[in-house]
Amino acid sequence: MLYYLFDYLDRVLDVPGTGVFRYITFRSGLAIILSLLISTVFGKKIINFLRRQQIGETVRELGLEGQSQKAGTPTMGGLIIIISTLIPVLLLARLDNVYVMLLIVTTLWMGTIGFIDDYIKIFKKDKEGLKGKFKVFGQVGLGLFVGYVLYFHPGVTVRTDTAKINIYDTTQNVISPVGVEEKSTATTIPFFKNNEFDYAELLSWAGDNYKDYAWLIFIPIVIFIITAVSNGANLTDGIDGLAAGTSAIAVLTLGIFAFVSGNIIFSNYLNIMYIPNSGEMTVYITAFVGALIGFLWYNTYPATVFMGDTGSLTIGGIIAVLAIAVRKELLIPVLCGIFLAENLSVVLQVSYFKYTKKKYGEGRRIFLMSPLHHHYQKKGYHESKIVTRFWIVAILLAIFSLVSLKLR
Repeated sequence: MLYYLFDYLDRVLDVPGTGVFRYITFRSGLAIILSLLISTVFGKKIINFLRRQQIGETVRELGLEGQSQKAGTPTMGGLIIIISTLIPVLLLARLDNVYVMLLIVTTLWMGTIGFIDDYIKIFKKDKEGLKGKFKVFGQVGLGLFVGYVLYFHPGVTVRTDTAKINIYDTTQNVISPVGVEEKSTATTIPFFKNNEFDYAELLSWAGDNYKDYAWLIFIPIVIFIITAVSNGANLTDGIDGLAAGTSAIAVLTLGIFAFVSGNIIFSNYLNIMYIPNSGEMTVYITAFVGALIGFLWYNTYPATVFMGDTGSLTIGGIIAVLAIAVRKELLIPVLCGIFLAENLSVVLQVSYFKYTKKKYGEGRRIFLMSPLHHHYQKKGYHESKIVTRFWIVAILLAIFSLVSLKLR
């Protein structure tokens, strides 16, 4: 909203200094400052409200040290993240940008699913929360919507041959793009030279018009990624500060990808896919990072609030949509390696337990407990040590992901 106000003051009234709002970097800086202020200053008020409403965590007895002290800690703290993200975005971002609107819808969509899940757990006294099939149905629904928009919306285009079609305009003293932006289901294969791959190629056997049916491949892939990443974030939210900290690192990395992919000069220099208008997502991303860091103020050990599924499902959905939008979804196993490890630990544990129970008559375990962070708790590691080491691993994975821009 402020963007349009200052744009009017700049273009129509020619008020000095108002043109600075045209710069993504300036608005991104304001967004992270504003979201940090909202999440830290007003976060306390939200926590007190949740406490007055007796919206507290019901902790299952898992035999973990210090677990009983967490019972009654306010949950649904994901509301802090959502509010602290959306207010700066609505004020500072361009709301006519398809990517920004897609992220806003994702936030509200996944936030609603998580809120319903938390509501059932707390007020209906049902520890299982929202039935798994309904949760998956909601995730699939979002995947269908996101996939449809990214495939069919005319504002979602790419230019894959940036380095070849740009010329230096001596009259304007800038690099100007030459060529036509096109609809494409191309993505990036990390760490490979000439690393662009079009999902449509998987249907090349279907005849000359095979690209017309690329949505049959693209949309199911989007559904799978959104479902997998949101569930991974949900499983990671098990100890104080783990999900919020690792997510902030991953999102900040995606912010760098979004900024360089949406900038014709940087994408040309790095020889990567240029995605017009995607740079505007940087405003959303910085607001989201500020909200996550502000939430950590209250969520680090010992936590005074938990994000609940309201926060964890939202975080996972946003990360997935961001990665798909900047055509870096194949980098998710690296960038979100913590989520992947948590997911795999549960899948392996359950599968091996069922297999050994059927074969030997008794279930056996690979880990002392799953998800993976509980395994280390069982081994006697303090929560703070586990979280800090997971953060360090997340930082290393983020650096490794960024290196993929040049290391091919």
